[in-house]
Amino acid sequence: MSSELRLEARLTREQLIAQHELAGPLPRRWAHSQGVAARAGTLAEIVGDRAALINSAAVLHDVGYAPRLVVTGFHPLDGARFLRDEHGVDERVTRLVANHSFALLEAEERGLREVLEAEFPLLEDQLLVDALVYCDMTTTPDGEPTTAPERVAEIVSRYGADSIVGRFIRRAEPEIYAAVARVEAAMGNAQPR
Repeated sequence: MSSELRLEARLTREQLIAQHELAGPLPRRWAHSQGVAARAGTLAEIVGDRAALINSAAVLHDVGYAPRLVVTGFHPLDGARFLRDEHGVDERVTRLVANHSFALLEAEERGLREVLEAEFPLLEDQLLVDALVYCDMTTTPDGEPTTAPERVAEIVSRYGADSIVGRFIRRAEPEIYAAVARVEAAMGNAQPR
C-alpha cells in the first residue's frame, strides 16, 4: 500500500468529505479547515468526550464554500444542508457547521435568519459553540494560528468593510472575542492529567 493510501486510510469520514470538496477547487480553504481542525485537537482537555464532535465540526465548518455545493451563497447553510442530506452527518455537527462563528448574524444580513433557525437551531452546548468559534477565529486562511483581532481585521480587509461579510463580522466582533476569551479561560483552568 502506498504511503498516500495509508495516510488516507487514517483520515476520518469527515476529513475525507472536507478534503474531497475543498482540496482541489479551494486549496487555501482546505488549508484553513485543516488548521481549524488542528486547533480543535488542542481542546480535548476542556471538551472531554465531545472531542470527536468538535473535530468533525472544525474540519467541515467551511465545506459549504465548495463550488458544487453553492445553492444560497451562504456557506454555513449550504454546507450544513449538504452534510445532512448527502452524508447524514450527526445532527450536532450539522448544527455547529450551520451556526459557526455567529452565522446567525450573517444570515440576518442575507435575509436567511429564519431559514437557518428553522432548519438548524443553535446548539445549546455553549462550550462546543465557543470552541468552534475559537478554532475558526484563531486560524488564518492558510491554516496558521493567529489572534482573534488579527483574524477579524483580515476578514474585513479581504471582503471590505461595507460588504455583507464585513458588516456581519463587525457586528459579531464582540461576541467572537467573548467566545475566544471563554475558551482561553477554560483552557487555563483545565487540570493537567
